[in-house]
Amino acid sequence: MIHHIEIYVGDLERSISFWTPFCGMLGYEPQRWSGGMNYVPASGAYVCLLQSPQPHSRAGYHRKRIGLNHLAFRAESRQHVDEIRAWLKGAGHALLYDDEYPFASGPGYYALYCEDPDRIKLEVVAPDEA
Repeated sequence: MIHHIEIYVGDLERSISFWTPFCGMLGYEPQRWSGGMNYVPASGAYVCLLQSPQPHSRAGYHRKRIGLNHLAFRAESRQHVDEIRAWLKGAGHALLYDDEYPFASGPGYYALYCEDPDRIKLEVVAPDEA
């Protein structure tokens, strides 16, 4: 199993203002430390944010280049996905494929897609319905 995922961000405080409520809705607890912020679930891998040593790199991040495409998180239910989407919309965060919500990835696959402040693609997916 994965122990943790570490992400360099362009502006740590800006990222924390997005990730703290986002991860909180998914059951992750924030743990601030001198070098960054961890988001720790009850079990499983945690997410760590660190200030990039090169925050103004010309290349920047883009999910279509070699490297990470996106992170996918499990929601508790379809309603849970809807609640997170409502928060994202209300807070003015970028939603992806929203015109095809909630089945942008195909019939029966209930998910939302968004970007964090550094344009890292995030997915929140509901469990399969019985």
